[in-house]
Amino acid sequence: MDYLRMKTQDEVPSGQISKDFKEISNATKKFASDVIKLGGLGIGTSILQWIASCSAIYLLVLDRTNWKTEILTGLLVPYIFFSLPGVVFDLLRGEVGMWIAFVTVILRVFFPKQYPDWLDLPGFIIIIIVVAPSLVTYYARGGWIGAGVCLAIGCYLLQEHIRASGGFRNSFTRANGASNTVGIILLLAYPIWFMITNLF
Repeated sequence: MDYLRMKTQDEVPSGQISKDFKEISNATKKFASDVIKLGGLGIGTSILQWIASCSAIYLLVLDRTNWKTEILTGLLVPYIFFSLPGVVFDLLRGEVGMWIAFVTVILRVFFPKQYPDWLDLPGFIIIIIVVAPSLVTYYARGGWIGAGVCLAIGCYLLQEHIRASGGFRNSFTRANGASNTVGIILLLAYPIWFMITNLF
């Protein structure tokens, strides 16, 4: 029965308690460091996701107002679908989005002459968000597939914009060129950051 008896203070080695406290302290510091690091990566991804989504919406609005180029800006629709922050996406996927999609379809079908052309792409965004299968939203959004699609769209739009501007330098010096170029470059920030943070 000696093995069940508790050790008294005299039987515990003198440095054992301080060694245990030191190990607990080191483990706590490492845990806090990892939490801060992961939190920073998450916050960075979230902020860049908001910036990328706002940039895509800005480019969509710009295209409908004064940015008349041959670039396929319809690609901004899937970009917004994959990069839209979860709070906004969930809001649009619920009743609010269903009502917006319903009104959009009614206006488009029954009042085509009064339906403005500039509402086409925003209406398509809402409709795609509402009708997308859960499998697509669960696996593609916020994962490697969504980031890959966003990266491909951003690279394609940047390359097309530079080519349409007549070169990289002209893409910054032409009228509205700098704002368009910066907007497209911001599209690349979120998917690149996502891939870097999830790769390492």
